[in-house]
Amino acid sequence: MTSPSPEPLVSPVGSHNEWDPLEEVIVGRLDGATFPSDHPVVTCNMPRWAGRVHGAVSGYAYPRVMVERARRELEQFVVLLQSLGVTVTRPDPVDGRKRFGTPEWSSHGFCTTCPRDSMLVVGDQIIETPMAWPCRYFETHAYRTLLKDYFRRGARWTAAPKPQLSDALYRPDFRPPAADEPLRHILTEFEPVFDAADFVRAGRDLFVLRSNVTNGMGIEWMRRHLGPAYRIHEIESRCRTPLHIDTTLMPLAPGKVLVNPEYIDVDRLPDVLKSWDVLVAPEPDPIDERLLRLTSMCGKWLSMNVLMIDEKRVIAERHHTGTLRALERWGFEPIPCDLLHYAPFGGSFHCATLDVRRRGRLESYAD
Repeated sequence: MTSPSPEPLVSPVGSHNEWDPLEEVIVGRLDGATFPSDHPVVTCNMPRWAGRVHGAVSGYAYPRVMVERARRELEQFVVLLQSLGVTVTRPDPVDGRKRFGTPEWSSHGFCTTCPRDSMLVVGDQIIETPMAWPCRYFETHAYRTLLKDYFRRGARWTAAPKPQLSDALYRPDFRPPAADEPLRHILTEFEPVFDAADFVRAGRDLFVLRSNVTNGMGIEWMRRHLGPAYRIHEIESRCRTPLHIDTTLMPLAPGKVLVNPEYIDVDRLPDVLKSWDVLVAPEPDPIDERLLRLTSMCGKWLSMNVLMIDEKRVIAERHHTGTLRALERWGFEPIPCDLLHYAPFGGSFHCATLDVRRRGRLESYAD
């Protein structure tokens, strides 16, 4: 007598775009958060004076008062997600002060506040990304408990080639281009590197920003890895220090895309978006200038860093009232929430999360 065939595994991971109904999400942690290293790839996105200040605090834990303010807001955000029926998982705590290295360099860590940077979900697979910051080299280890669980339950788990991050990857004496100069980046094409947060998804179409953490080889690696079932479109940005697409361009629903008017020339969007409603983000509300100085890598346009619960409901920062009103005019149902003090740790709602599962199927929204 033959034994019965085992039940086929049903992947707990499945997300094709930024707006299908959200069922499960990873939310980052503040435990062990440490100021990132003063490597040029980190400080190139800061004003020169801020880079000098950063060098003095690099490797030290963030001040407790900053962590606790951000933690209170983050926990309220988690409660909000759970109240909306979303399953929330978290990475393991880490100590960012611990040092590590390779034969070519050594560094301390950073934190696990932004799972959106180190992992990309495309369909039923999670892709670990080859990040360009040495201090983030082992960041996904904090998520290994979750990744192994998802894999055992049927998810596909992929890791891009681990980069060397040798000096050959970075342009010596790099400085950000002035407004009248051609755009240039600190990264060479020595090897593929990219942050997942430089990609956003709209079914079979993905949009990517070449930036100071994502190079052309990284984009090409993703294009070959995903194959002909997907189309990857590079977004042209006017930002002098580009870093992550989710403050530049955000698909919010089928046929609706939010764009940053400071960074994007609407007339130069990819052809696939020509039939979409282009929603021009309003000027962000002014916030505490001292906080803006601390968030120089993210900038004022974190007002765009929203999280879609479904095609209508969207979590947005309570302090950005202009953005909330604009979302209402465009037919969305904004859910105000506080996450302002999370910005110094890397971002806002989109950055602080990683969609694990959204209820929907793979479709093309190009027509």
